[in-house]
Amino acid sequence: MKLLPTSLFTLLLAFGMSAASSLQAQTTGRISYEGTRRIDPNQRRIVINGQEVKPGSPDFPADLPDVRSFGQTLSFAGDYAREAQEGGGAMVRIVEGGPNSAPQTTNIGRPFEETVFLNLKDRTYATVVSVKKDDQTTEYRADAPFAKPENWQLTAQTKKIAGYTCRKATVPFRKETYTVWITTDLPFTYSPIRDLTPEKGVVLAVEGSGEQFKATKVDLKAPVKEAEVRPSTQAQMVTVAELNDVREKARADFRSRMMENFGGRGSN
Repeated sequence: MKLLPTSLFTLLLAFGMSAASSLQAQTTGRISYEGTRRIDPNQRRIVINGQEVKPGSPDFPADLPDVRSFGQTLSFAGDYAREAQEGGGAMVRIVEGGPNSAPQTTNIGRPFEETVFLNLKDRTYATVVSVKKDDQTTEYRADAPFAKPENWQLTAQTKKIAGYTCRKATVPFRKETYTVWITTDLPFTYSPIRDLTPEKGVVLAVEGSGEQFKATKVDLKAPVKEAEVRPSTQAQMVTVAELNDVREKARADFRSRMMENFGGRGSN
């Protein structure tokens, strides 16, 4: 076997280490998405002068928005990532001083905080729900694998999103066909809608009749530590069904507090 000169071997070794360092640098960063989701009128709770008003009633407000806008950020480091949403929360409209008075809108927060941590390599995720009662906060965690949607149709159509070339795909989901734009120029696999995660690539845009996501920025220079994107070991482990029960109880307690504080003064 012919041996390489020491100087050439050293150069190749240095190049290999540089390439590895470059790849590692590219696996940390953040992706910012803008999202919209249509609000189901049947999921609203409208209370006017202490009385609940149902959709279709003459007293049901006609000027309520039917779409909720929010931001969603994916922070990633190596094989791990964390989703965080900004915006949302319960909105209360208070009308005081008579029927001709202008309503005042107040955001009174959420019944719980929810964070999703992802293992990008194993294609699993952990949902952590934090519920605050009085001065105590309790965390609950449920783990689950990514769903595997079927019948993806990848097309030849491309477009640029947040500086990356994406290919268009369609997939049946929630009784309709969603349009998904995927780039393979990032070194991991992800989708802002977990049940629409492809076999390979990062989804930078999703278009459905009831919800949409679009990446506005991909920052591969953002410093993200692995500890920031891994779930706490202090959370109480529960099943997915038990976590849903935790959410429902937190919502019920939240609605009860809202009725006590705002029930006789306006609508929410």
